[in-house]
Amino acid sequence: MTSRIFYAAAHVVATSDTGIDWEATLRFRHHLWSLGLGVADAMDTAQRGMGMPWEATKELIRRSAAEASSVGGLLACGVGTDQLPPQSQSLADIEAAYLEQLQVVQEAGAGVILMASRALAAAAGGPEDYHAVYGKVLSQVDSPVILHWLGDMFDPALQGYWGSADLDRAAESALALMHEHADSIDGIKVSLLDADREIALRAALPEGIRLYTGDDFNYPALIESGSHALLGIFDAIAVPAAAAKAALDAGDTARFRELLDPTVPLARHIFETPTFHYKTGIVFLAWLNGHQEHFRMLGGHQSARSPEHLRRLYELAVQAGVIADPELAAARLASLA
Repeated sequence: MTSRIFYAAAHVVATSDTGIDWEATLRFRHHLWSLGLGVADAMDTAQRGMGMPWEATKELIRRSAAEASSVGGLLACGVGTDQLPPQSQSLADIEAAYLEQLQVVQEAGAGVILMASRALAAAAGGPEDYHAVYGKVLSQVDSPVILHWLGDMFDPALQGYWGSADLDRAAESALALMHEHADSIDGIKVSLLDADREIALRAALPEGIRLYTGDDFNYPALIESGSHALLGIFDAIAVPAAAAKAALDAGDTARFRELLDPTVPLARHIFETPTFHYKTGIVFLAWLNGHQEHFRMLGGHQSARSPEHLRRLYELAVQAGVIADPELAAARLASLA
């Protein structure tokens, strides 16, 4: 029995501000699959919109899909509009951008996550524009997809998504879309860091549509109460997350909470304001744990968090039990001084 679906949104391993270590990047995905986790790739955790250009993203999608196929790993990839230039775009251009990326992911054989679009947030005049664009894209999908509601704490350019800055009205808009296109939607990932709002939205979903929590603050309780998971923090806490999934599948909710609850202080630290810099902490912990040889990120984002923040992150990671090799981690932390 599988009680929940768990996706870990995975980071990319950089060699420089612009270069990607493909071998290490793909090796980390195999690590996640070996634990029994799904991989959500080419998402914001992989620095979409913060250093990862579309040409490199296409390569990531194709490589990850080939590797997933080789081991039977669960994989879904982000479909967005970030190949568009930053200036204002027409709704037709936004539709075309979504469809271009959709073709790449579907041809690669991966599942689809329809990412929130900065271009659409800027161009849309109201809910009807979101429904028009998403309706066109959903009419072209080969199988049900995951929608993505990313709050503005993760990306300020997404404020007012679904057509309103009022989150109640935004939820009504998203629900109307899902009711209209239920056959084309597997679920919706919600990253609002608002547990009560997520629970209310989950209860209102059309039958058969899943709620994938993207709440990196409140995930143990939300998963226990019925949400599936698509989380950036699972990149950092993959081992206890996989063990917790197994416990939940076995009906052992006490063990599930025993494994996941100690990771919450670490998650809240990694995702503290400004939340969109959480990727720095994810990559830092991957480096401490030996998944990559350098603490580097695309666009130089390894400098986005202070040394004090990173030292505290290490302390919380030790307390959470997610340090694989304490000697290696301590030595790498010391090398930052």
